[in-house]
Amino acid sequence: METQQLILISAGGTGGHIFPAEALARDLSGRGYRVAVATDARGQKYGHFPEDTAIHSLASAPMRSGFLSKLKSGALLMVGCLQAGKLVDRLKPSVVVGFGGYPSFPAVYAAQKKDIPTIIHEQNAILGKANALLAPKADRIALSWNSVEAISESDAVRSVITGNPVRPEIAALYNQPYPEIKQDGPLKVLVLGGSQGASIFSQVLPEVIKELSQEQRARIQITQQCRQEDIEEVEAAYKEMGVQAELATFFDDVAQRLTNCHLVIARSGAGTVAEVTTAGRPAIFVPYPHHKDQQQKRNADTVFDAGGAWVMTQDGFTVEALSARLETFLQNPEALFRAAENARTCGVPDAARKLGNLVTALASGWDKDAHKTFDLTQGHK
Repeated sequence: METQQLILISAGGTGGHIFPAEALARDLSGRGYRVAVATDARGQKYGHFPEDTAIHSLASAPMRSGFLSKLKSGALLMVGCLQAGKLVDRLKPSVVVGFGGYPSFPAVYAAQKKDIPTIIHEQNAILGKANALLAPKADRIALSWNSVEAISESDAVRSVITGNPVRPEIAALYNQPYPEIKQDGPLKVLVLGGSQGASIFSQVLPEVIKELSQEQRARIQITQQCRQEDIEEVEAAYKEMGVQAELATFFDDVAQRLTNCHLVIARSGAGTVAEVTTAGRPAIFVPYPHHKDQQQKRNADTVFDAGGAWVMTQDGFTVEALSARLETFLQNPEALFRAAENARTCGVPDAARKLGNLVTALASGWDKDAHKTFDLTQGHK
């Protein structure tokens, strides 16, 4: 039965923020809550929210280096906060949930100014800048990892581990078996570059395949995300080598791609790591090197520590290093199977439900006391 309560979800910028927001929206909608989403122009490209979800666009821009860029971003953020204040007054949400990144800031900030309960969700293994600004006044801080850096002791009291929500079709992969690799059979590799793609994979992978023996090359099957400007050249290189390959700038059926693959090579954004580990797929993670806080490196290291992935810095992602790694997997596929099982231990397939339980508890007024313990597996009754 539908409740009159409305939950406002604030997320934007990239798929890494939008996809967990989408998963939460579907969970809350299934419970009968009304859901609205505040996002930016970029965020609207990625989400597939429930049909009855109202989408509201707010001004925002990422904080880039340079005085003029920061000035412009700050001005847009102020406009977004003014827009968010009017939106919150009109919608009167019971709870506002933010998923990090500057596009999520205005709606959560506006709610906190008006004493509306707020939850911030952190996908990475280190608290992001926008969430760090919002954390002191957030009623709850939902975390994806058991250990997250940059959280103060006073904020840690209000922190709850929920995991990083993944879309239902990804969560369904958690109990699916790892696909068999025959001794002389194909090794299916899925290459993901994040929402913006990654040219480093287009530069290195064809050269790596060229280094393999003809017999090894014949066993490799590649599904690869490329930037538009790289596709033609990469496609020609694979074709010349006789490698079976499928290339695209974006895959909207990642669940099916993960089902079929034996190995993932990818950036280690929080969303990618959550989906890969929930699916139980071994990965070679190449963290994006230009984040000041090295958030992707920390995400990747967490899975590496569990034995579910290998981490290669971008400088170390060389033809020699990767070809040696692939040769090892082709000769000893058992290593991939073991890593797959270890990767699965890092996945949280019911993270959307756990976060949904936290939201509904706060919306009901039950979870107002920061010192109450709340069983996320059971929810509020």
